[in-house]
Amino acid sequence: MKRREFLKKAGTGAAAAVAATTVMAPAVIAKKTYRWKMVTTWPPKLPVLQTGAVRFAKRVEECSGGRLKIKVYAAGELVPAFNTFDAVSQGTVQCGSAASYYWAGKMPASQWFCAVPFGLNADGMSAWLHEGGGLKLWEETYAPFNVIPRPGGSTGVQMGGWFNKKINKISDFKGLKFRIPGLGGKVVAKAGGTVVLTPGGEIFTNLERGVIDATEWVGPLHDLRMGFWQAAKYYYYPGWHEPGSILELSFNKKAYESLPKDLQQIIDAVCGEMEQWTLAQFNAQNGAALQTLIDKHHVNLVQFPKKVMDALRKFSEEVVAEEAAKDKMATKVNNSFQKFRKVIGTWGEVSEKAYYNNIEKPYPLKVKG
Repeated sequence: MKRREFLKKAGTGAAAAVAATTVMAPAVIAKKTYRWKMVTTWPPKLPVLQTGAVRFAKRVEECSGGRLKIKVYAAGELVPAFNTFDAVSQGTVQCGSAASYYWAGKMPASQWFCAVPFGLNADGMSAWLHEGGGLKLWEETYAPFNVIPRPGGSTGVQMGGWFNKKINKISDFKGLKFRIPGLGGKVVAKAGGTVVLTPGGEIFTNLERGVIDATEWVGPLHDLRMGFWQAAKYYYYPGWHEPGSILELSFNKKAYESLPKDLQQIIDAVCGEMEQWTLAQFNAQNGAALQTLIDKHHVNLVQFPKKVMDALRKFSEEVVAEEAAKDKMATKVNNSFQKFRKVIGTWGEVSEKAYYNNIEKPYPLKVKG
């Protein structure tokens, strides 16, 4: 009996010890690690655009404590550049980086979320998306494709492009083979040009070989790196076609919604961080790159004549109306855009525009004759 009592007490004591240990120990819960793939429309190592996609992936991994890891593939490494949207939509990959006007053939409304000729600048686009209902409309536009869009930053006002002949009048666009996407491309087509769409990594070769006569890309930072000054004579400004282009980060809906809420919030927060970072990079680096193009490579920097700009503006108004009439979603998006443009434009007249029209130019552009 004594032996039985001893064993009983010993068993009770051991159980109590285990229970005490369990209560005292910190709660360690193994959290699932997610591994995603991202594809982009950008050439490998292209500053800000491709390196920005890599930065996005790194920041998500850091902020999630390693719970969400994203491997980034440049254009052509996993899928062709212009297959990025389809890859995200079909769930082949979980996310992508691109410009929404590339998908105009699938949904005309997508063009407004990147750039509208003679439209809003970077600040205006951001305000429309976040406070004017633009992002909700973007989500609605992409919903049938199982894709969730997020703004990924802006390039700011772009350059007008590289040309191998001078543009003195609007008729000079006739027969011009011009690499230019989005609504801007449709404006060039209305002016008589031939629009050629080609991924960024193929532009220089096509320009050098005469497959195209002119190209736009982004601005001095990229144009210097891509060597366009070696294949075209004239560098035009301003970028009437893309006054504040927004880049997109897109996510497969099923993949995004399968994440815990905190990881979804981390993705959204890093997207917001990328908006600020991207525009800051272009604003910080374009000036020095432009001066290098002028001083070192003796680029012919040319401003579009006012009569050309006036004609392009007229064609732009026609194109926007025509594209907006293509389907109900495009009409809805354009109505929102135009309404917000009027609202924000009043403030712009007495703030930014008035300021730049009246200040002295302390740092005049140094153009060598």
